[in-house]
Amino acid sequence: MNQKERMLNNLPYKAWLDGLSEERLENKKRIYRYNLLPPEQQEEQTALLKQILGKTGEHVHIETPFHCDYGYNIEVGENFFANYNFVVLDVGKVRIGENVQIAPNVSIYTAGHPVHPQSRNSGYEYGIDITIGNNVWIGGNACIMPGVTIGDNAVIGAGSIVTKDIPDNVIAAGNPCRVLRKITEADRDFYYRDRRFDVDDY
Repeated sequence: MNQKERMLNNLPYKAWLDGLSEERLENKKRIYRYNLLPPEQQEEQTALLKQILGKTGEHVHIETPFHCDYGYNIEVGENFFANYNFVVLDVGKVRIGENVQIAPNVSIYTAGHPVHPQSRNSGYEYGIDITIGNNVWIGGNACIMPGVTIGDNAVIGAGSIVTKDIPDNVIAAGNPCRVLRKITEADRDFYYRDRRFDVDDY
């Protein structure tokens, strides 16, 4: 296997070999153009974003600035939205489901380095895939770490560091992120904590 194949198989690899530096540079050019497009050019933004990402639904939007390593390792489903300063280190695959909302300053890190300094100084690094399910909301300043799976309908609280898998239908928060409680049908009538909806079309 060459270094790109090793990277894509979640094995230790060297990021400057076998064309990887060149691929990152090409993606940086696309990202640069995306981040500098005037805000009224929404059709151009969407078209360029679909060139950057490996797979998208019809409706996808990422507020600028946005940064990622390769782009083609990121797959997002229908109705994907990410707010300002979304950072994805996508040396591993990042698979995101439908109706996912990402708050500002969220970082998704598939990338990592060995803990031992001698191993780390060898230049080897790794990427381990991340999966985020459908109908997930990730709060501001959250970090999703390598290898994590977040289940369907989960809510990740602001500032969380997600180091372990999160199951379906829960609110989870903290550093490290942990499950706080289940999301139940009783939650449907509230838009924020104890504040009930004053409309009927929710």
